[in-house]
Amino acid sequence: MPDPLTPGIAGGRLAPQEIASNFADLHPALDLHEARVAADRCYFCYDAPCVEACPTEIDIPLFIRQIANGQSEAAGETILEQNVLGGMCARVCPTEDLCEGACVREIAEGKPVEIGRLQRHATDSVMARQGHPFTRAPSTGKRVAVVGAGPAGLSCAHRLATKGHDVTIYEARERPGGLNEYGIAAYKSVDGFAQREVNWLLEIGGITIEYGRALGSDLSVEGLASEFDAVFLGVGLADVNALGIEGDERDGVENAVSWIADLRQASDLASLPVGRNVVVIGGGMTAIDAGVQAKLLGAENVTIAYRRSRDRMGASEFEQDLAASKGVRIVCNAQPKAIHGNGAATEIELEYTADDGSGLRGTGETMRLPADQVFRAIGQAFVPAAGLDLDGSKLRVTEAGRTTMAKVWAGGDCTKGDDLTVVAVAEGRDAAEDIHAELTGATLAATGAVLGEAARGADA
Repeated sequence: MPDPLTPGIAGGRLAPQEIASNFADLHPALDLHEARVAADRCYFCYDAPCVEACPTEIDIPLFIRQIANGQSEAAGETILEQNVLGGMCARVCPTEDLCEGACVREIAEGKPVEIGRLQRHATDSVMARQGHPFTRAPSTGKRVAVVGAGPAGLSCAHRLATKGHDVTIYEARERPGGLNEYGIAAYKSVDGFAQREVNWLLEIGGITIEYGRALGSDLSVEGLASEFDAVFLGVGLADVNALGIEGDERDGVENAVSWIADLRQASDLASLPVGRNVVVIGGGMTAIDAGVQAKLLGAENVTIAYRRSRDRMGASEFEQDLAASKGVRIVCNAQPKAIHGNGAATEIELEYTADDGSGLRGTGETMRLPADQVFRAIGQAFVPAAGLDLDGSKLRVTEAGRTTMAKVWAGGDCTKGDDLTVVAVAEGRDAAEDIHAELTGATLAATGAVLGEAARGADA
């Protein structure tokens, strides 16, 4: 975080009450009546396009029918069998591009069934009751190391624990959750939900977490593979891409992911330093999260600058509209050229771009914006681990998550694919099934989550 004495960057721009209102739950929970009304809009399609659009393949018509019938906990179990982090995914998934975007109601009427909010209602119902819905199988005596306590690692660890394997998670930070804890906007996950979900997940038993342990410092892939029966890498993306322009290292210029992490861990948002004139470079979800939260903290002017056209932005249309509704300006076809100032940033110079079909190029025309705080949000990079092959800039894996090293699997943002929580959960789950099959000689068709009989009958 920048020095609060940096000119233009200060805390306390808004009163605590206004900050609390600004960071209230983006999609408040549905009560039982609201959930049943929302569920009644579902057509319960047989060949449901929403299921096809869900990376974790949740049986969406089934869980919505269960809610409509007053069986909210049973609906939650249906979700959690496929996606053990279904509570967080309900809050942060770009449902408008996934399940809700494929909803027949969306196509016919422009208003989909509120699948995300219904999923939150169902999973919250399960988490609110006493007792974990999953039970561990008898111990296999096998030990698996999971590196990274983010969505992929937690999903993999939980699924392995249900199979009776003992799992040790190594986490570099002081708290588990990965991007769920450190990397998403605070208004998407309020009241410490990320940690509550992890604590709930760990109730399955058989999982221990060691903090302050990272690859490349005191851990190696080879060492873990020799000590454990299998290894899963869910290490995410630790590096942040630089702007590579004049002034990139001035005071007030920082990585958006680091600033969001500081915000998520801050005990008092009202005192968190923010600039008067904030510029975010990038077009993905991180850029939107940084820009919107800067505005909610009291920044007077917030601009997101993206080098391509708006339809090429990684952030969904919903996220773009959210930013606009909060007063964030989005400037497209503009790339950073220089950051000016005497020690600290005071102004950013942007060059307009054009794409004539042969690739993006600068036009030579520039503009300048006041900027005392500049956030880099132009993507993150994987830090290679020794002994593992890369596919481009990420780990090379098969569909089941196997790397080119024996006994080592991987999933989540460190492998190719969409950098989404729900995708990471699916990859961790699927790798766990393949690890279990490898360790026990079982076939993948015979594997699956073990849901306790008491839990199955809870809403019967």
